[in-house]
Amino acid sequence: MPRISLPTPESMNADQRLVYDKIVSGRRGKIQGPLRAVLHSAELADRWQALGELLRYNTSLPPRLSELAILVTGRACQSPFEWYAHRVEAEKIGIAPSILEALLAQTLPTGLTPDEAAVVQFATELNQFRSVSDATYADALTRFGERTVVELTALVGYYTMVAMTLNAHEIPLPEGVAAAFALPQKAIA
Repeated sequence: MPRISLPTPESMNADQRLVYDKIVSGRRGKIQGPLRAVLHSAELADRWQALGELLRYNTSLPPRLSELAILVTGRACQSPFEWYAHRVEAEKIGIAPSILEALLAQTLPTGLTPDEAAVVQFATELNQFRSVSDATYADALTRFGERTVVELTALVGYYTMVAMTLNAHEIPLPEGVAAAFALPQKAIA
């Protein structure tokens, strides 16, 4: 059960409804996950959805590399919803179950291409250390170039924000979907 109300089209004010309509008529086709909570602030939701659309669909990263980075981030941030949503996307584009299971276990998958391994390493280090080693950065820069390294970094940062929003507000998984892992333990004040 979420910690806050999740606006429905019937309960939205005019500004919220404009953003909602923009989201559901766009590439996403529906509203789920963090945007359900973020709609409490229409301007934030509008800017959020635009940045999310750019980073998810319109970077120089191919979808397969983007999904790998997102999955690493969702797992590192202990976000069951993010993991669920992007595992579904990864399966649609043919990422092998063995790769997904390794990422879920937070181990380096076997069978990755060199570009895939570079993205997984970059995303893993960025999540774990909040930066990347010189060797990992140099490898990514050589493989992908400056623009893509900037976009990859932004993608990981964006999905960290997504995961934190999902976890903080306890946005539920769709009905009938079991979490692949538990939410992180809450701090005791």
